[in-house]
Amino acid sequence: KRTVILLGKDSLDWYNEIRNEGIAMYYVMSDIHGEYEKYLAMLKKIAFSEEDTLFILGDVLDRGPSPMAVLQDMMSYPNIYPLLGNHELMAMDILYQLNTEIRQDNYASVLNQDTMQKLIDWQLNGGQTTLLSFQSLDLQQRADILDYLTEFSLYEVIDVQDKSYILTHAGLGNFHIHKKIKDYSIAELVWNRPNDNQVTLPDKNTFIICGHTPTLSFHGKPEIYHVNQHIYIDCGACFSNGKLACLCIDTMEEFYV
Repeated sequence: KRTVILLGKDSLDWYNEIRNEGIAMYYVMSDIHGEYEKYLAMLKKIAFSEEDTLFILGDVLDRGPSPMAVLQDMMSYPNIYPLLGNHELMAMDILYQLNTEIRQDNYASVLNQDTMQKLIDWQLNGGQTTLLSFQSLDLQQRADILDYLTEFSLYEVIDVQDKSYILTHAGLGNFHIHKKIKDYSIAELVWNRPNDNQVTLPDKNTFIICGHTPTLSFHGKPEIYHVNQHIYIDCGACFSNGKLACLCIDTMEEFYV
């Protein structure tokens, strides 16, 4: 478990003093959606170092202008841990097939009706920027991206000080108090929107941190939203009235770009 020196100041001064002590931190970020400049600005803002750990809770891809640039930068950090979001799930379904060489003996199976419908659905959900930026890569870069996407985990559970945090993209859909996290389906972890009023974790020191549902829909503000042991961190980075948010789990300090 992590140990943090608390300096008794509820302000950025407190956070900065901790950083000046060289203490490693846990961070979470979500729903970057191709906003490469905001992503870089956030890493600079939190002074992200090789000693820190950053979990990115899915939806790196789609909508924004530079999803491949975000992914390629993430790949360069051994201490950035990506989780699968519904937009990665949609993209992977298509990119693997479109990255296949089309030949006379396989075109019917590659370019079938199911694939084309998935492509249409993905494009309607903002996939155009991902497809165009993927097509701009060379063959080796494409292969590296596809390999990296297979490394995205469905969830992480971490302990910080005396609290436990369940990290997923969308939360715990179809929650049941006796259901183990390994028994949740992919859809329940990356697509379903949990009803936080019905999710009561038995341990009051356990929290769910997730993205997927923009906090603008909760309280009309692009700010991290805390409710009933849930911490929602998708603050709508790809929207004109949204922001990219990052949470330091050790200190609960919130950062916005």
